[in-house]
Amino acid sequence: MGTHYEYDLLVLGGGAAGLTVAAGAARLGVKTLLVEREARLGGDCLHFGCVPSKTLLATAHARSLLARARDFGLPEVPAPPVDFAAVRRRIETVIAAIQEHDSPERFARLGADVRFGEARFCDDHTVILDGRRISADRIVVATGSSAAVPAIPGLAEAGYLTNREIFSLEALPESLVILGGGAVAVEMGQAFSRLGSRVTLVQRSARLLTREDPDLSAVVAARLAAEGVEARLGATVTAVSRAPDGTRAVALTRDGRRETVSGAEILVALGRTANLDGLGLDAAGVARTKKGLALDARLRTSRPHIFGAGDVTGEHLFTHAAGYEGGVALAGAVLRLPRRADYRHLPRCVYTEPQLAVVGATEAEARARGILGDVVVEPFSGNDRARAEGEDAGFVKLVRDRKGRLVGVGIVGPAAGELAAAWAVALAGKVGWGRLAGAVLPYPTLAETGKRAAGRGLEAKLFSPFVRRVLGLLCGYRGRGPQP
Repeated sequence: MGTHYEYDLLVLGGGAAGLTVAAGAARLGVKTLLVEREARLGGDCLHFGCVPSKTLLATAHARSLLARARDFGLPEVPAPPVDFAAVRRRIETVIAAIQEHDSPERFARLGADVRFGEARFCDDHTVILDGRRISADRIVVATGSSAAVPAIPGLAEAGYLTNREIFSLEALPESLVILGGGAVAVEMGQAFSRLGSRVTLVQRSARLLTREDPDLSAVVAARLAAEGVEARLGATVTAVSRAPDGTRAVALTRDGRRETVSGAEILVALGRTANLDGLGLDAAGVARTKKGLALDARLRTSRPHIFGAGDVTGEHLFTHAAGYEGGVALAGAVLRLPRRADYRHLPRCVYTEPQLAVVGATEAEARARGILGDVVVEPFSGNDRARAEGEDAGFVKLVRDRKGRLVGVGIVGPAAGELAAAWAVALAGKVGWGRLAGAVLPYPTLAETGKRAAGRGLEAKLFSPFVRRVLGLLCGYRGRGPQP
């Protein structure tokens, strides 16, 4: 790399994408500077997203099992009120344990410099950090995203929570209004409901989890409703106000009617906004879109030596996507390889109970692309392990194109996220139906439902009239016996 710059590589952002790039570059002997504007490395995922939310969900799941004790043949167990301060301390403990892996000391040992502060471009190779100019030959922008907060009249004055505040509450809110119906909204809705809050979801669309196929999202919606989570669908929020006692009132319209929903707290879960303001992108000549950075398939910006990775892409806002994009950016910025980002088999998961996971194309996406052949569905109700664990709602759905090839998998049911891992490998490796159906799996496992679905995908060919005729001719079989 160019020797006239202070650093070979500058990485802006210490989240999943930035850490991936910085660690890889430093281990390759590249003089690397990692800059993070927060006081700690790890990004939103570690401190305000994936880690605290999944820790909270685990706590809520444990409490939900108390209410179901009789379902497992156990005596009824009373569930006392939740001390959310104790729950918060557990979340903090989990974060602290993971933080060690994302510490500045670790990256220093790898060979990277780490600095904290607000960096701003002054040209396409130089940033200003704490009043000092720092130059680099290659730059990766991985500054992440923040919760998108709409301009609803009275919302700011009434006060609200986002993912940055929801996990550090001092006490469990008696009631919680959640604006949104996506993954964060439904996960937090179920978690706080299970802990004892009265939860209302306010969703603009006609259903929850609108990105997913309706048959998948309906299973999650039914479970939330059964657990007491109220959903106001097709609702437009018109105003928010705060009563003298601190209660927030959310005014909305549905089907032309005015309604009001009240809660002790409001959680805004209406998507994300890329953290690009204040970076001085204009000074660097870096173009952006309404969603994030303007990037090509190699994750290069309008300045080919400046790359983008993670939530600043504005598209696939998942930690695993950020890590993957960090690898793509590393290949281009450091190794100078023309690697392109490929999202065809990128998995995603909603960690409610039941979970909802998707790999590849949904049925709706395949239909929109004009490639949908058919779908194969296998319910968990026929799975022995699911029955034993008392979680047999949902199904595995295989999406096939017109040539019968597997192009997507949707799973709604127990451990859907874990089950999706094998399907991500199968899709990426173009594993055929015969291998999928012929795999020998341990019994009893939830994964057998997927194998059974693959078997159903072979049934039409395997048990066709043609195959029966051939077997009859070759082996002398005499056909089916008399039917009752």
